[in-house]
Amino acid sequence: MRLVLFAVLLAAALPALAAGPVRPARLGLCAACHGPTGIAQMPGAPNLAGQRLDYLRNALAQYRDGRRDVAVMRAAIGPVSDAELDALARWYSAQAPAVQAQP
Repeated sequence: MRLVLFAVLLAAALPALAAGPVRPARLGLCAACHGPTGIAQMPGAPNLAGQRLDYLRNALAQYRDGRRDVAVMRAAIGPVSDAELDALARWYSAQAPAVQAQP
């Protein structure tokens, strides 16, 4: 009986899992420089699309906590919660990276 219940719950959850990460509520300020899909909109801002999830989580936490002392990032990230930080990292890591032009 438990196996059947587990299978039913898993089947119900699969469409949500396949859809990928949900667009974070705090994406707006990040998107101003890094773009909504992680392709930078501003010269000098790095592309975030396709970056490793653990790298993005750590970098965002370091900006938030002041371990990376970049004033614009510290101001932009502000007092983001761990859940919001995770949502941002998941979103950008799931985006397709920029395609490099071939010479």
